Amino acid sequence: MTTVSTPCINVCQIDRRSGLCIGCLRSLDEIGAWGRLGEPERRAIMARLPDRRTSTDGATV
Repeated sequence: MTTVSTPCINVCQIDRRSGLCIGCLRSLDEIGAWGRLGEPERRAIMARLPDRRTSTDGATV
């Protein structure tokens, strides 16, 4: 059995200003599509998440 990569940390709240989950920093579209994405697509999204953390610091839910 293979493990699916995910940035989810079970803190699931969408920030109203950015539209991103405050836990994993994915958009609702990315979260919704996650199960259908292949591993390369998941890793590409995950590679962009650190930049999102910088741009959303101080955001309010």
